[in-house]
Amino acid sequence: MSADEASTAADPAPTHSLYRALDRGDWARLAPGMEQPLTDAEVVQLRGIGDRMDLREVQEVYLPLSRLLSLYARSTKTLGASTSSFLHEPDTTTPFLIGIAGSVAVGKSTVARLLRELLSRWSDTPRVELVTTDGFLYPNAELERRGIMDRKGFPESYDRRALLDFLTDLKSGAEVVRAPFYSHLRYDIVPDAVVTVRRPDVVIVEGLNVLQPPPAANDVSVSELFDFSIYVDAAPDDIAQWYVERFMALKKGAFANPSSYFSSFAALDDEAAVSTALGYWNSINLPNLIENVLPTKHRATLVLEKAADHAVEQVLLRKL
Repeated sequence: MSADEASTAADPAPTHSLYRALDRGDWARLAPGMEQPLTDAEVVQLRGIGDRMDLREVQEVYLPLSRLLSLYARSTKTLGASTSSFLHEPDTTTPFLIGIAGSVAVGKSTVARLLRELLSRWSDTPRVELVTTDGFLYPNAELERRGIMDRKGFPESYDRRALLDFLTDLKSGAEVVRAPFYSHLRYDIVPDAVVTVRRPDVVIVEGLNVLQPPPAANDVSVSELFDFSIYVDAAPDDIAQWYVERFMALKKGAFANPSSYFSSFAALDDEAAVSTALGYWNSINLPNLIENVLPTKHRATLVLEKAADHAVEQVLLRKL
């Protein structure tokens, strides 16, 4: 065997990935000189319970991400207008749809709210709407009828067809589209209440299962209707800790409201509250994460990988 052959044999096989991996520092350097459009008070209002979002995190992670998204939206709109011109038709460009997925308590709602604010500050995307898939859960009465109340949040607890119809209407160019409204206080759909979307530039759709594959091979998946998708990722043990911390904060806050579905938890002592939270995590949310949510990570256009302190430490961006 020649020296060249020996060297080749000793080298590990080349590894390939669908994603570009950028650590926090490299990602932050992509947006030098971008003006911070939010104040510290605004960031505090946007972050969820237990999240530790601050101005530095916004500047280094989410401001560059919002700029990338605005570029994608502008390019998609330009392509749509060019296609309409080619077909000798009026411009029928539809809203740019962004899906945001991830576990319960991972912070995806904060990411969605923050991106809505940041994207609306870019001239290409001034009108941004946010819709959560909670509105497409079956009402509690229907979940009880089906015997799956204890699986709320699992794929089968959602009216997938209604969600598909909603997104299809958006991407078909409907002037007005309506979604059901979900109350976290009541832990249920509010009858006759709706979220109205009037053909904005961008619609952000946030939820556990938005990147789920279709239940049948010949069916359409929700994710096929997104122009860009984001998965918010973290180690399950870290998410479990965040879940417990959020539960404890809610026990002293929202759960203390007599109108809250979970008002009975307000009277628990701390030890019982932690035990209750871990019970819900281990019996419902962790199995849903492992079985249904985490396997969809590879379907995302971009992955935000969080460390134990909630800070994003790496960004994975799918190659074009």
